[in-house]
Amino acid sequence: MTEPHEGDIPDGLSAAELGMWQSFRNGTTYDLRTYDTTRNDPFAPHAWGPERSVGARTVARLLLSGPPARPGRVAALKLRGVRITGKLDLAGGRVAPYVELTGCRIEQELVLPECHFTTLRLVGCALPRLEAARLHTEGDLHLPRCRIERGIRLTDAQIGTDLLINQLSVGPDRHGQAFAGDGMAVAQDLQAEMIETRGELSLRGAKVGGSLSLRGSRLRAGTDRRALNAPQLTVERTLYMTEAWVNVDTGNQGTTPPYGVVYAPTPARGTRSQIFECRGGVRLDDGRFGDAVDLHKARFTMTRQEELSLRRIVTPELRFNAERPEEGRVVLNGAKVVTLIDLSTSWPGPGGLAMGGFVYENLVPYGHFPLSRRLEWVSAATPEYVPEPYERLATVLRGSGEDADAREVLLAKQRRRRETLPPAAKAWGFLQDWTVAYGYRPGRAAVWMALLWAAGAAAFAQYDPAPIQDDGAPLWNPTLYALDLLIPVINLGQDGYWRMEGGWQWAAAALVLVGWVLATTVAAGASRLLRRG
Repeated sequence: MTEPHEGDIPDGLSAAELGMWQSFRNGTTYDLRTYDTTRNDPFAPHAWGPERSVGARTVARLLLSGPPARPGRVAALKLRGVRITGKLDLAGGRVAPYVELTGCRIEQELVLPECHFTTLRLVGCALPRLEAARLHTEGDLHLPRCRIERGIRLTDAQIGTDLLINQLSVGPDRHGQAFAGDGMAVAQDLQAEMIETRGELSLRGAKVGGSLSLRGSRLRAGTDRRALNAPQLTVERTLYMTEAWVNVDTGNQGTTPPYGVVYAPTPARGTRSQIFECRGGVRLDDGRFGDAVDLHKARFTMTRQEELSLRRIVTPELRFNAERPEEGRVVLNGAKVVTLIDLSTSWPGPGGLAMGGFVYENLVPYGHFPLSRRLEWVSAATPEYVPEPYERLATVLRGSGEDADAREVLLAKQRRRRETLPPAAKAWGFLQDWTVAYGYRPGRAAVWMALLWAAGAAAFAQYDPAPIQDDGAPLWNPTLYALDLLIPVINLGQDGYWRMEGGWQWAAAALVLVGWVLATTVAAGASRLLRRG
């Protein structure tokens, strides 16, 4: 093979473009930074002159139909501290060389719809907009520490390995969206840690083959939009909306565990914690998450009309350890979770929680979570009486061996139900509650029975009734007579043989009535126990 002649270089290239052309053939980094570090910041107001500028048409020519590499080299476009003028339009093209731009300025919109790359890396670059619908990469797409003023569009993009956009800062487009990734597929991890969005982050129907990490990010909703809009999102592992660790001196991101959860009481030395913060509504409806949804220490700032919507999500684990939202609602209607890890102070108060049809199998409180607070949790989710949340909680408690707590939950359910009944039924409910707690405290019935039996026996001992019939009457026994009146159905051989007159007749009737009340409530409680069994 012979090396291409220098005459293959197009005419009219500037000195900067000529250097870029040669670096491309060598596969080396073309660095146009100056010794003055303040002028190398692509986000600073300092102008970059022609000595640091290359044309977008020349860049496009290199990428789409560039010269062959020198012998023993691999052609690649690696730019550092370079300004690209004009509109870089690669729509529909196939880019074989490796592309890496670091600390560069792209003056106009970067247009990449339906473009094919091997790997594309833009690190710490400034550009007005990235238009890359249906972009396809065989390897990674990296946009860390970039600033993009008018949004990113990656709808229906196919990312072959990882999508890395850590510490990205992006503003809204004309529709109020900062990041449009609807229908996007990422084969491995999507790392979006410590990003800042000033518009909607939209991931409707997106699929992530690994984990989706939003640790330490700050999402701001656009006008009439949500901060995070991701219905039907599929994440094979875990969705992290938790804190990140930041270097105190530089503000750069520290290390975070790629999988699992590590909750340190204090950040490591030399670092500080930056929580995940979301200003605006969040929609994760119908999402599927293979490992967990983690909201540890997350902060959600919403208006009264906005929601943290987790309707019908399916995940083995939901870690709801966020800060309590001051306004807005948390909606878990129809969600299915195997294990719910939560904090008592994380849930909103009455009117701020909805969980109709919410199914969970295990409860693992993070810290102290007494049953009284758990009942407040259910009550907050049911402004109007609904039995299902109480029954679900009782089932879970019973499954974990907390039978006494399960009975308390079902008793609380009966008391809430009583509030919806008409006056007569409500009075009957109060009587059942006062006497035997709707059968959930059967020991109370035994105490009442013993007290009434003793009182009846003592009272009837002061009375000597006449038999109804002169022959066949048993020997008068006031103790057995009182017990015979109290216990319905069973005949102890005293009731029906003696003539009660005056106030004694009323006393006997009262014992019969109370006996039936006690027996009915105990029988109702026993039937509920048998049904649960």
